[in-house]
Amino acid sequence: MFDLNHYLKERAQLVEVALAKCVDTPAGASARLAEAMRYSLLAGGKRLRPMLVLASCEAVGGKLDAAMDLACAVEMIHTYSLIHDDLPCMDDDDFRRGRPTNHKVYGEAIATLAGDALLTDAFKVLARATRAGVAAPVVLETIAELASAAGAAGMVGGQVIDLLGEGKPKTLEELEELHGKKTGALFLASVRGGARMGGASRAQIESLDAYARALGLAFQIVDDLLDVQGTTEQMGKRTQKDSERGKATYPAILGIERSIDFARELESRAHRALASFDERAVALRELATFVVERKL
Repeated sequence: MFDLNHYLKERAQLVEVALAKCVDTPAGASARLAEAMRYSLLAGGKRLRPMLVLASCEAVGGKLDAAMDLACAVEMIHTYSLIHDDLPCMDDDDFRRGRPTNHKVYGEAIATLAGDALLTDAFKVLARATRAGVAAPVVLETIAELASAAGAAGMVGGQVIDLLGEGKPKTLEELEELHGKKTGALFLASVRGGARMGGASRAQIESLDAYARALGLAFQIVDDLLDVQGTTEQMGKRTQKDSERGKATYPAILGIERSIDFARELESRAHRALASFDERAVALRELATFVVERKL
């Protein structure tokens, strides 16, 4: 029987080892920057996006080594986004993962540069995937897709929509568009990229695309619910901040119970998208359930 906890622990250890090699520890002036990068990058967490990269690679019969560089690159980009989100000019948060945010430890300037460096170096790490035997055209396509997911068409664009929309009502369609960019785009790039690095067919990538879209939206709905229902101690970061800033959320529009039902429907969609896959996709199936059942 598949043991998700064992899988998460085992894969997280592999990711931690690989991530530790992604940031050099130079002497001199650069040492402070590297320290700030490592402070946030190696702070633990669920490592959900790297897990999705690796699980998608395995689901299509690929080797973990083929997708590890992408797994690290995705986590570096995710970490950069958290550092920048926490800055006073953005969400102004003091705690992340149960400890002071990067700018509280290193100052706003170094924190900003640490995020910049993680984003930039992520593509250097991903470009090295050819060393694991991945064909250069596959790596190039994955780089382009990840850049799009992280940039104006994806995560950054979604953040702008979020900032400009504070205090303004949104429809469900508008909220889904926002989170499809801000949160979902990186999930999509993780799943599609992991499968591509593992040698997936176009048909397999299309099915995994549907899985990732459902999963990304479900993740955001549960995040909205946890912001309402969770505590700072449970979450390791400030809660109730969405309502404080007048942000549209699924609980605010649908209510708690309908939001929970929607998240579970999305979990079912994610499972249905994997119908054509065999037992090698068990981790993806279990991760969809894990995302929705975190605190529901």
